[in-house]
Amino acid sequence: MTILHIMILIPFVFAIFVPLFYKYFNKRLHTGWFVILIPIIIFVYLLQLIPKIASGATIYETIPWIPSFGINLDMYVDGLSLIFGLLITGIGALVILYSIYYLSKEKEALHNFYVYLLLFMGAMLGLVFSDNILVLYVFWELTSISSFLLIAYWYEREKSRYGAQKSMLITIFGGLAMLSGFIMLSMITDTYSIREMFAMSETIIAHDLFLPAMILILLGAFTKSAQFPFSIWLPDAMEAPTPISAYLHSATMVKAGIYLVARLTPIFGGTAEWFWIISTVGLITLLYGSFNAVKQIDLKGLLAYSTISQLGMIMSLLGIGSAALYFGYGNEAAMYAAAITAAIFHMINHSTFKGALFMVVGIVDHETGTRDIRRLGGLMTVMPITFTVALIGSFAMAGLPPFNGFLSKEMFFASVVKVMEMDAFNMETLGVLFPIIAWVASIFTFIYSMILVFKTFRGKYKPERLEKKAHEAPIGMLIAPIILASLVIVIFFFPNVIADLLLVPAVAAILPSLMEENVLEIHISAWHGFSAELYMTIGVVVIGTIMYLTLKKWTKVYRLYPQNLTINALYNNGLESSQRIAASITNKYMTGYTRDYLAYIFTFFVLLIGGTLIVSNSITIDLTNDAPVNIFEMAIILSMLVAAFTVLLAKSRLTAIISLGVLGYLVSLFFVIFRAPDLALTQLVVETVTTALFLLCFFHLPKFKEQTKKQKKGVPFKPLNLIISIAVGAVVTVFALSANGTQIFEPIASYYEDSYELAGAKNIVNAILVDFRGIDTMLEIFVLCIAALSVYTMIKLRLSRREK
Repeated sequence: MTILHIMILIPFVFAIFVPLFYKYFNKRLHTGWFVILIPIIIFVYLLQLIPKIASGATIYETIPWIPSFGINLDMYVDGLSLIFGLLITGIGALVILYSIYYLSKEKEALHNFYVYLLLFMGAMLGLVFSDNILVLYVFWELTSISSFLLIAYWYEREKSRYGAQKSMLITIFGGLAMLSGFIMLSMITDTYSIREMFAMSETIIAHDLFLPAMILILLGAFTKSAQFPFSIWLPDAMEAPTPISAYLHSATMVKAGIYLVARLTPIFGGTAEWFWIISTVGLITLLYGSFNAVKQIDLKGLLAYSTISQLGMIMSLLGIGSAALYFGYGNEAAMYAAAITAAIFHMINHSTFKGALFMVVGIVDHETGTRDIRRLGGLMTVMPITFTVALIGSFAMAGLPPFNGFLSKEMFFASVVKVMEMDAFNMETLGVLFPIIAWVASIFTFIYSMILVFKTFRGKYKPERLEKKAHEAPIGMLIAPIILASLVIVIFFFPNVIADLLLVPAVAAILPSLMEENVLEIHISAWHGFSAELYMTIGVVVIGTIMYLTLKKWTKVYRLYPQNLTINALYNNGLESSQRIAASITNKYMTGYTRDYLAYIFTFFVLLIGGTLIVSNSITIDLTNDAPVNIFEMAIILSMLVAAFTVLLAKSRLTAIISLGVLGYLVSLFFVIFRAPDLALTQLVVETVTTALFLLCFFHLPKFKEQTKKQKKGVPFKPLNLIISIAVGAVVTVFALSANGTQIFEPIASYYEDSYELAGAKNIVNAILVDFRGIDTMLEIFVLCIAALSVYTMIKLRLSRREK
């Protein structure tokens, strides 16, 4: 096993031991101190790879998994996956440090929390380093499951369960759509390797399945990264503890969709469909998130919508930057490729300032007992360190200097301005909408950033409205947000360190052709002259300040939109309607009567088998080569018919059981005549045991009452049951006779011709059961053992209740 595979496996393995640490050491030492070692170790290992990846090298390691189907654990490290790996482990370590002081070791089920967190961390690492699309999908869905568990951590709360269910339904829907797209891609390329697909991008684009595959894959990316209209799950996921929100919804899970779009840009990029879908959805999400963030009264709700907005911004940049592949080479391609640089850079910046802000909101909630903006205010003097971190994070989110958000926001403005000049994809007429939407959304971004910091920390202190007496958080809880806030400032003053070491190899992974031609130079500076983007920033600050100061006068506009037409309302109504319809349908067929269930099963059997025989023209009855039926066989058949009708018409349970046993014993006679003594013995044993069990069971049932009203009237005749019975018998008979005269596939008997040489068995039946179907037989025995233990347990529990 390689180091890269071990790195991904470590969180899963360590998760097994977390309950043991919690059980034996939690009273003396917080469980988080053991868990924090895992992300730190992986983070340090990834740091050592930076020089190698920055020099243009890549790392590829593989382990066979299902080689017969071409599915192997192919792990690949390049500039793009390395950035995500560093974010997953670096932010993960800070979140765990924060959680040690945020979550009480006496009141919280920390073993559950850290097990789920490690599962999620391992799944995210596997996702970003996987080269095999099916392995990537496995990790993708594992992130959905583990995030569901994390969001529902406080499962006793109804809102937590609702938010977890919502996130899982939406993201798993997208994941299944993405799987369909992956399967289409593999059908086109005959490979599961993403790297190999890069070389076949022209073949993929020319294929008829190109557009369906692309749309299905983008559904998975959009649902995971909370793009409009799938963004409704993110605000409800804020019911999770703040460390979870800081980790999942600022730095990791929501970035998985961003990663997928960036990773697949070399395959789909350069096409009008990819450009328009991603850039349009991204801009709409940007505007939708920023507009709705302003009206939030819950601090985490505000951060949720701000995250949606920022993710939309990153997504739109990836869409704009994909146009570089359309132009291929040269300065024009490099001009649009700068949007890819801005997207990756802002993703890093967003992880720093948004992670810090989530932790700040958690501190406010932890130390005051509320996140309601209407009850907060004046905390600047009470919590000065928290206020400082909040100020840095909010101003970075607003895109103000001297914070890293200003640099990437300027690059965003530059990209949407340049896109108007694009001579492709009908941008000559529609391109003007890009900077307009971006500028308007940035104004709302400025407003909600000011609300976050000033409504919470400025104004009059209201201790009577708080559930706790406010005070500064303990230093342990402040370390993580202080580190992130420091990075916000450091990146602003030294952006090109990140550009040289991380951004260049990341962009090279997305746009390899441009990097090979050396036409793309990445240089980030805070001052770039009096340009359009600078004037847009000045406009954002001026208009945003005016709108913030007049907030009460225009926020009434939010009341104009009817609440029953919101996406959340449509989701809730749709979910309730589907549950109601499902319950109605279920109540109709779940009657509680075995005869009804048998009718459903047999009807489906007749339609499926009979329909297949008819459609495939497989009804071929050839009796010329069959052996003649002698008088002994005819006598046994007639006896079986008599026994069968006796079971059907018997008015005594004992008569029915005996007749059923006779029927089974007569079948064993057929095995004797056809020279299969082992089958005959098996049949005799089974029938004897079955008959004894039937007698034992029916002995405890109430006896027939001779004078019941039902018996006076007689058993009602049901024509439908007769039709189904005759149809099943006819289909089975025709199927058996047709199987003798129709050969669709190669007979399976040839597979067992060498049973003596392969298994050393002179009896082919024994060889099949013991050697060829050994595992199957073992599992059948295992299932029977489980069933027996279950029955024994139920009987013991019933007896113990009686004794009490």
